[in-house]
Amino acid sequence: MSSTEQDTAAESRTARRSHADYTGAVYGSMLAASVVIGASGLGEFPRLRLMLLLLVTGLVFWVGHVHAHLFGARLAQRPLDRATVVRVCREEWPIVEAAVPPAVAVAVSPLFGLGVVGAGWLAVAVAVAGQVGWSAVGARRAGASWRLVAGTAAVNLLLGLAIITFKLAVTH
Repeated sequence: MSSTEQDTAAESRTARRSHADYTGAVYGSMLAASVVIGASGLGEFPRLRLMLLLLVTGLVFWVGHVHAHLFGARLAQRPLDRATVVRVCREEWPIVEAAVPPAVAVAVSPLFGLGVVGAGWLAVAVAVAGQVGWSAVGARRAGASWRLVAGTAAVNLLLGLAIITFKLAVTH
């Protein structure tokens, strides 16, 4: 392989890795599971309220992350232009997107004959599955070995189980 081909291959790997950051999706999924657990600790929540709580919390955290990144850019004395704002907004959007599957799970839970408590458990399961799935996909797309993919999935599963354990401790 020539040095030009090696450079092109290295650039391709770098580009693939830069588009493989699923941190926001993993974080957003963990946030969604935590929101459902927090809401269930307050008693039974109507489905619509829980769905809104998931989506609004995702939006608020998205705004917070965008603000933190943009404020950090200003502190580094980089000019803040429209392109930077749009890029940061787009990069952080997975935080909001991660709240959608658990909210949809709550919305469709009556189709499975689930009550409000069952809807909460379904939403937590969907959020934890998202957390594990996004971490594995992100690691794989970043070029990680299968061993590292399994490791990050396992860590995220353990974090999800910690959230579920907390739910059990709070509600019993």
